[in-house]
Amino acid sequence: MSKLKTKAISFDVKAIDDEGFFSGYCSVNDVEDSYGEVVKKGAFADSIKAWTDKGKMPPILWQHNRSEVIGVWTKLTEDDHGLYGEGRLLVKDVAKAREAHALMKHGAIDGLSIGYRLQKWSFNEEDSVLELLAIDLKEVSVVTFPANDDSRIDSVKSILEKGEMPTLSEFEKFLRDAGGFSKSQATAIAGHGLRSLIQGEPGSKQSADTDMGDALTILKNINL
Repeated sequence: MSKLKTKAISFDVKAIDDEGFFSGYCSVNDVEDSYGEVVKKGAFADSIKAWTDKGKMPPILWQHNRSEVIGVWTKLTEDDHGLYGEGRLLVKDVAKAREAHALMKHGAIDGLSIGYRLQKWSFNEEDSVLELLAIDLKEVSVVTFPANDDSRIDSVKSILEKGEMPTLSEFEKFLRDAGGFSKSQATAIAGHGLRSLIQGEPGSKQSADTDMGDALTILKNINL
């Protein structure tokens, strides 16, 4: 099973009323984010159907804290533009929901972040982006500072040191942020074996060990 990931989403709130109802686009198709990832149309389709079949929608959490549920989505649907959502903050029953509602209504907070498992993806070599094709949506959080924790330098470093593999976009962003490489340089470095390891392409154990060693050498030579 793939690990649970988080991703900041560009949320354009179109309406929010005194009862806690709000609506807007949670995700926009075919727009590259700061981590070199693009959500493709239909990525949420299977997940939305699975939730619908259970007769419910994903919860709205506060800061990805599973013990602080502040609302529910009442509608999630995909169209040509992206993932459209209608949600309700439980302002009458949950104190934290009232706090989040006030902050959102006054524009102090406009960040949302999804908790998900990536089910299917492909790497677009021409554009050097990771295309997200199937996303298993677990929850959506109201967050103060939207960020993808899986792309932090310490997180990527820890993943590699444990002998595991980050996603290609995670490693490329690490190389850009920590190593000062350009996007094209990071793409070339990460693509020199790391992509084949992530995708499980055929290769010798010696080659895999060499690629892992190269990745760790880069890490050790970067002064954080």
